[in-house]
Amino acid sequence: MCETGASVNNAHVDRHEGNEMFGVVRPCRHGLCSTLFKDWMAHLCGLCLTLRDEHGQRARLVTNYDGLIVSVLTEAQSAVLSPRRQAGACALRGFKKADVVTAQAEGARLAAAVSLLLAAGKTRDHIADGDGPYRRRAVAVAASRIARGWDRAGEATSDGIGFDASVLREAVDRQTALEMTPGLTLLELTEPTETAVAAAFAHTAVLARRPENAEPLAEAGRFFGRLAHLIDAVEDLPDDHADGAYNPLLATGTDLAEARRLASDALHGLRLALAETAFENPRLVRALLEKELGKSVDRAFEGHPYAGVAVERGGMPLLPVIGQYPPPGQYPPGQYPPPPPGEPGRKKRKRPRHRPPRPGFGPELCLSGALVGCTCGLWRPDWSEWKDASCDDRCACSRNCDGCDCSGCCDCCGMCGDGGCCDGCDCCDCGCDC
Repeated sequence: MCETGASVNNAHVDRHEGNEMFGVVRPCRHGLCSTLFKDWMAHLCGLCLTLRDEHGQRARLVTNYDGLIVSVLTEAQSAVLSPRRQAGACALRGFKKADVVTAQAEGARLAAAVSLLLAAGKTRDHIADGDGPYRRRAVAVAASRIARGWDRAGEATSDGIGFDASVLREAVDRQTALEMTPGLTLLELTEPTETAVAAAFAHTAVLARRPENAEPLAEAGRFFGRLAHLIDAVEDLPDDHADGAYNPLLATGTDLAEARRLASDALHGLRLALAETAFENPRLVRALLEKELGKSVDRAFEGHPYAGVAVERGGMPLLPVIGQYPPPGQYPPGQYPPPPPGEPGRKKRKRPRHRPPRPGFGPELCLSGALVGCTCGLWRPDWSEWKDASCDDRCACSRNCDGCDCSGCCDCCGMCGDGGCCDGCDCCDCGCDC
């Protein structure tokens, strides 16, 4: 197996294959200058390898996009704290070697600790809600044991870098309690996420020996946590409504227009907080937390099937289930008009009837995720919705660009000025003719 292993490729692996890399900042190689994309991959691969070196192969399953941002923030404040080394060949790099952040880097260790603690909390939340395979007692017991292991590993790494792991644990527990409390506002529900991310962002200032940055980074973390919570709720809204699952937008009666306003305000506040932070090299931070995060907000809201629909507070609104015809409650039985051409909302692939169901947690699921990762998605298990798709659709690298702007890279860091391509920075190596 390639050195960076399967979990790095989880960035592109669908949840149907097993492992899921979660995160709201998901840049593609066409949206960043090559130098910035290499730096981002150095942190991503560095996080995966840090998890492996400190806690074994299984810990690499928690590699995620958002966790590595604290590694990026630490290096941006003090580059000497993020030494690099050359890693072995990986399928995602075309089996080429690359420089990655070492496992000794304090920023990478903080990213590993945060990823482990949040993955443990996320798993416990799935078990408590009885989501999917977690309804089975055997699966729940096995997943609970793994979650406890991740929690202990996250605490051990946190202790080594002086980070208080209890802040994240208490935030996860408080989130569960708030979701069971009626009558709360949307911002009251996002508070635990904001608090947890604020603590992680602020600790990067401690690691970088830049105490003056702690306050603005904590503020940036609160806004980032709010955005992550809002984007997740917006993206999950159709499925949560169809399944009758909990969603903060449904629970608080918040429509998409109000959610978009809150997201735009949070994005603006995040940019202001970053502007007050003293960085040695802000280019990758700005590319990820300004440009790419802004694209994530746009991607979540644009073309949403529930745009413009009022939401009733505290219960299930009278919204059409995606693909359902006719919409419930609009016509008396037997008096339905002819269906409109095409299906409303977001179209989803339907699995053939002969396709076996996805197995629960176990070796088969983990092995399939590893094989999908090492083949960049070209191999798919029998239960995958992409099993019979074309090579372009199966390939995770090409499909990951879906919805992004690949028209050029000259404004990758938002520093292009009147003086020419990237006036005032040296992040571009593509020239002005791209």
